[in-house]
Amino acid sequence: MTPYLFGPAFSTLVRSVRLHALEQGLALPCGLAPDGQAIAWHSEAHLALHPFGQVPVLLDGELRLFETLAICRHLDRRLSPERGGNPEQDAWSSALLTTVDTRLVRRYLLRVAGPRPTPFRTLEEQQRALADVDATLAVLDRQLGDQSFLCGADFSLPDALLAPMLDYLEPLPDLHWQTTWPRLAAYLDRLRARPSGQAILVATDFRLR
Repeated sequence: MTPYLFGPAFSTLVRSVRLHALEQGLALPCGLAPDGQAIAWHSEAHLALHPFGQVPVLLDGELRLFETLAICRHLDRRLSPERGGNPEQDAWSSALLTTVDTRLVRRYLLRVAGPRPTPFRTLEEQQRALADVDATLAVLDRQLGDQSFLCGADFSLPDALLAPMLDYLEPLPDLHWQTTWPRLAAYLDRLRARPSGQAILVATDFRLR
């Protein structure tokens, strides 16, 4: 039976897991109704899947697995057991799920273009958030350098984690990051052009707003 990913299709982390799975040949269905039974947000059924009422959660047979990194590593073992660990990829995956996600998504993207945007209270607060976005993109640009992908010549988990973030940042009018960091802009174009990107980033072009 094909595993099911509990979480809305527009979620950056749901998109990341689906990109990662598709790169290994698995088209992973997602949504909020496993087995056709809708689960209300933060209901007892949701909390039974994820103790903090978040997404994504992977339903794989009897297994109920929450947290993005754990889900992706489980899929690696299931789909590509010959793969070994890669310390650099693991380090960047951890950084993307913590610092980068916090700065780009939680403190900026969801504030200005989320399903329930919460406008900045002051201009100073907005400027701090934008400064964090700029500083984070600068670090990502340095890491990418002239490589095809974030950790080298091949697509890996860090690329699946970063792609939805950049995809959602791309149309926001206040950033203009594609001009400042053209290598990151070209990198996003490469990710969108891949079959997985066509299926997740382009064909299902969900926008947060």
